[in-house]
Amino acid sequence: MIKRHTSLLLVIGLLAAQAANAGAIGKLHRFLETTRTVRADFTQTVIAKNGRQPQVSSGAMTLSRPGKFRWQIDKPYNQLLVGDGEQVWIHDPDLRQVTVKKTGKALGGTPAALLAGDGNIEKNFTLREIGERDGLDWVEAIPRTPDTGFEKLRLGFVDNNLKAMELFDNLGQITSLTFTHIERNPRLAATLFRFTPPPNTDVVGE
Repeated sequence: MIKRHTSLLLVIGLLAAQAANAGAIGKLHRFLETTRTVRADFTQTVIAKNGRQPQVSSGAMTLSRPGKFRWQIDKPYNQLLVGDGEQVWIHDPDLRQVTVKKTGKALGGTPAALLAGDGNIEKNFTLREIGERDGLDWVEAIPRTPDTGFEKLRLGFVDNNLKAMELFDNLGQITSLTFTHIERNPRLAATLFRFTPPPNTDVVGE
């Protein structure tokens, strides 16, 4: 009886260890399967191919899958991206300009392509494990189509929570994002994902 109990405890221990060490691809799947809305703060660092001084910005994001998001950059300048599921509105207050793109084209070159998508990741990306770094488990996502504007995305997880992203574009530029104050499945007002151009603003695009 003692031996049977010992064996059972060993099996339970092994299963628990496997669950704790589940791969980053599994964590990405579970994150998308169990997350319909997200609210978080972010810090974004852009490093050019020539290695000049990185550009650092910060702001907040909200997502409502599939297809709706709000990406607000507050510092060092203001910029707002709003996706309503059909179109993406990019507002630059300093230029008094709004650029409008269809969702399919606009999402292709942004982290929102994966985060705000419909969850069918393998349809658009090839996934592979790339191991642990900086205390995070990383998965790499390579677009299946060549016209996305970027070469690959990397996503870093702690448990089943997304903590970081890295985007490598076709020009050799790297955009790194770290997320804090993450809320999964908060109630979000529908008005967050609507946009009306302010008066005296030029609207260009589709």
